[in-house]
Amino acid sequence: MIYFRCLTMFLVAAAAFAQQSFAPEVTIERPRHIPLVGPVIKPFGSLIRPVAPAKLNNTTRLESLLSGGNLYLSVDDVIALTLENNLDIAIQRYGPYLAREVIRRAQGGGPLRSVGLPVQPGPVSVSTAGVTATAVGIAGGGSGVSTGGGIIASYGTQPPNLDPSVFFYAGFQHLSTPESNTGLSFVSALVNSNRILNYGYQQSFTTGTNFVAQFFSYRTEINSEAYVLNPYTSGYIDLTITQPLLQGWGRPVNDRYIRIAKNNLKVTDYTFELQVITTVSAVLNLYWDLVSFDQDLSIKQQALETAQQLYEDNKHQAELGTLPEIEVTRAQAQVSQSKEDLLIAQTNVAQQETVLKNALSRTGIASASLDDVHIVPLDHIVVPENEELPPVKSLIDEALAHRPEIEYSKINLDSDKIALAGTKNALLPTLNAQLDLNNGGLTGNPNVLGILPGLGMPEPSTVGGYGNLLAQIFRRDYPNYTASIQLNIPFRNRAPQADYVADELTERTGELQLQKAMNQVRVDVKNAVVSLQQARARYESAVATRVLQQQTLQAEQMRFKFGESTIATVVQAQRDLATDQTAEVEAMANYTHAKIAFDQALGRTLDVNHISIDEAKTGRVARASSLPENLPVVKQ
Repeated sequence: MIYFRCLTMFLVAAAAFAQQSFAPEVTIERPRHIPLVGPVIKPFGSLIRPVAPAKLNNTTRLESLLSGGNLYLSVDDVIALTLENNLDIAIQRYGPYLAREVIRRAQGGGPLRSVGLPVQPGPVSVSTAGVTATAVGIAGGGSGVSTGGGIIASYGTQPPNLDPSVFFYAGFQHLSTPESNTGLSFVSALVNSNRILNYGYQQSFTTGTNFVAQFFSYRTEINSEAYVLNPYTSGYIDLTITQPLLQGWGRPVNDRYIRIAKNNLKVTDYTFELQVITTVSAVLNLYWDLVSFDQDLSIKQQALETAQQLYEDNKHQAELGTLPEIEVTRAQAQVSQSKEDLLIAQTNVAQQETVLKNALSRTGIASASLDDVHIVPLDHIVVPENEELPPVKSLIDEALAHRPEIEYSKINLDSDKIALAGTKNALLPTLNAQLDLNNGGLTGNPNVLGILPGLGMPEPSTVGGYGNLLAQIFRRDYPNYTASIQLNIPFRNRAPQADYVADELTERTGELQLQKAMNQVRVDVKNAVVSLQQARARYESAVATRVLQQQTLQAEQMRFKFGESTIATVVQAQRDLATDQTAEVEAMANYTHAKIAFDQALGRTLDVNHISIDEAKTGRVARASSLPENLPVVKQ
């Protein structure tokens, strides 16, 4: 029994923890109402929908990868941490939520708001020696990124307020009016006591139709004998329907903001996808650059050890008198140069680690535990032996079908066409048809001051209380009907004409921008293919050069051993080998940059790295992360 209870408590706690860990990044809480007033106005809409505070803490994945003062990272871990903790992606997550609120605003008849968040280019390595990246079109590679943004339309015929409303008015009046002609009121000062009540319902529709229904009553008590009913109450129910027939007519005009807002929501989705692609590509470049910097650091350490060993050997031979002192000096100079090269390599690694930590953490290096750790990459750069690329035409077709920039350019162009309906409609005259149906009534008590001779007696049907007034109204004892047409033709109408032409010009520029984007995609793909091929050729050449230089050094060392070479020649061969080894590492890093840019140009980044856009939106990645059983030995 105790075991069962413990197991139950553990499962409940685990479920609660899982629910907390996988809470969405952006949360809009349930509506709240103002105290006291809230319950009264609750049926008419929510007053407050609080937004949860921004999350500034890292996910637990980062801590799970720390061990012994080191942060062990694989490529999968880097991608997962980027999706979970990178602030550029976290900021962009708010874009779709902002766009949904603009849709909500437009559905109420409000004008659109600008909610476009720019796509950030992502972090850049501290050193790019020997490393190049192909710029990717609209996204701009690492040199500044633009965004589709969305269309904001505010000109032309303005849509009506689509949220229904009720209105209520209650008032009391006491009026004292001196009379200049007492023959009409039979008093020197007319005193009126009035009670006024007016309430109703109003709503507009996307057809342009406006509907108003209201009830009005007016109770009057007068200090005069001239009224057969005193006090009396008059009132009516009024129904007014107004329909624009030219300007403001039809759903294409009045719901265009809603359709544009929905398009803008799609744009924010593509913008978020572009931010994920841009950021992940940039962080992967950081990771592989760190791998190359670590390899270069090993090369510099090995070069220093070799130079140090040569110095020790020369010093020993000089002490024996078999070698001139100048050779010791030369070897010592090489040691000094190797130490300087090692210091530069160590600096590059330390700075690169700082940049990568900042990209993978919401708190950056503010945490001392993260600031002090050393990053240990678990993956190595591997250049495949063969790389069969499809024809460039098929690659371009693939890119045009998958690049988010093309999609949101098409959506923005569609929004331009939708917005044009509003400015075109504003060119028309204003022609409104109105129908007014009114049922009135009158009720009251016979004048208690006495009926004056000649004024007659009140109509029996008008004698009664408030219920009698309502009965007259609903029996339609006193119906009134009004039908009207109102026409307004402005002269010249220059502002709407200018708006219409401006929107047409905007649509034309949108068509050209779409064409420009498609042309840029073609350029990106071709350049990416060329860069990838060149990177591979450079790597193969660097490998061949390094192998030959390694053979040259071995040969010079053998010649020196048998007295056929000099120390200067051996030292120079060592320098050349270190340079060629560094060039090989740089060529490998250059290949990774070219491959990442190639995937980005084709719109493959998400698929190649197995990234789910849904996981990116929630900020929680399901892929497992765990330290390897046998951790690599790290030289601190």
